Amino acid sequence: MSAKPLSLLGRPPSIAALLHRARGPVRTGLLVAVPLVGAAGAILCAGLAWRDVSANRAIAALEAGTDRPVSVDAPPELLLARIRFLVARERFEAAEPLLAALDRTGSADLRGRAQISLANARLRQAFAKLEAGELDPAAPLVGLARQAYRRALTLRPEAWDAKFNLDVASRLVRDFPERGREHGEEMPADPKKIWTDIPGQPRGLP
Repeated sequence: MSAKPLSLLGRPPSIAALLHRARGPVRTGLLVAVPLVGAAGAILCAGLAWRDVSANRAIAALEAGTDRPVSVDAPPELLLARIRFLVARERFEAAEPLLAALDRTGSADLRGRAQISLANARLRQAFAKLEAGELDPAAPLVGLARQAYRRALTLRPEAWDAKFNLDVASRLVRDFPERGREHGEEMPADPKKIWTDIPGQPRGLP
């Protein structure tokens, strides 16, 4: 008569059942180990809860305009909040390591949002240069904004604001009055001409 095969679908034995079956030193070891495992689990849960609370407080502070230091191993949501805080103040170099960290650990949605924030900040810089008549430094800023918008749209194709602002940036490049320059001659800047054919009210964007 063949042996009955063991079922792999049965319910695993409970801790109480294991303690009942165990004898001698094994039972003593289980009695000691079970409370230790439970205590370790409780400590781990408490640590995770504290980290979440701390991260949420830091995110709220950053969104309110109060700076908070953030390490590269912070939760992705906190990385995004700090990136937004930095790029809004044109502190792009400080944001670079956080952007790299978010690229490693963040979801496509969070990474896309970070790129949109970066692109918006670059485009605001370009607008300021154009309005001041500084055409030469404005051109590379528009290029950087376009690159960031394209990266954002690969991660968040549904981001309509990014599509609109990319179109604005592309029209700015098209309308740069480079054709009016000849042999290095300086051309008087007329910011009003830069805004020609741009839909909506670009002064309010991004």
